[in-house]
Amino acid sequence: MARSRAVLGVGVIAAVGAGGMATANEGGAGSVPGVDAATDTMSNIPVVGDYLAGEAEAAPTASPFTTAGMNEDAGEALRARILQQADFQEATAAAQARTAALQAAEIEAANAAAELAEQQRIAEEERQREIEEERRRQEEERRLAELRASYTLPLKNYRLTATYGQSGSMWSSGSHTGLDFAAPTGTPVSNIHTGTVVEAAWAGSYGYRVIIELEDGTEVWYNHLSSMSVSAGQAVNTGDQIGLVGATGNVTGAHLHLEVRPGGGDPIDPLAWLRSMGQSI
Repeated sequence: MARSRAVLGVGVIAAVGAGGMATANEGGAGSVPGVDAATDTMSNIPVVGDYLAGEAEAAPTASPFTTAGMNEDAGEALRARILQQADFQEATAAAQARTAALQAAEIEAANAAAELAEQQRIAEEERQREIEEERRRQEEERRLAELRASYTLPLKNYRLTATYGQSGSMWSSGSHTGLDFAAPTGTPVSNIHTGTVVEAAWAGSYGYRVIIELEDGTEVWYNHLSSMSVSAGQAVNTGDQIGLVGATGNVTGAHLHLEVRPGGGDPIDPLAWLRSMGQSI
């Protein structure tokens, strides 16, 4: 029996080896020398009953080992590997899709953030512009308020009868060089703004004339006065009386002829100048 077990064990080992070689060969490996011979040998190995002839009834012979089962195992392993590779590829594709979606979302978020930042920048610029406009408006209001406080009109009650640039034969230059305030003779005439009297005298066609030079060099001429209340070199303040309305010189009636000459040069429109100084006229 010991010898029979040994022979049987050798047969099992040889069969397992032969099956492994056959499976390897079917998987694409090259043929291994001796595998076919080993298989033939296994087929011819006698079973234990052959050595017990005459002692008992012959035992049935054992079927030889084959590689069929092992081939099935190799096919199953290959199938499992293919499925594993397919699962890996599917997982990789899914991961790539998630990465692409994440990148697209990040780009979209960045674009949205940039658009929002641009909208906020434009809104801030508009806000700053409105603030600046309001600042300038308030500054202009303060300036005009200061001007209104530091400037005044020459007459409180008057009627405008001739404007700057008006044409007519009554003026030697062919056009009017000032602004005429009609008022009764003897109406007080006020100094428009702080300055210094540079002339208070008779001036021909201008009649009695007072010229006051302002701080910026502008000269203001008050003409056709019936009388003068100041003298050359005198400092005068806003609102000081400098004379009385008259009809002296080249006139057709009592009125104040006002001229404004920046730097003592050519005359400009007194109406526009007075309005620029905050006066309502």
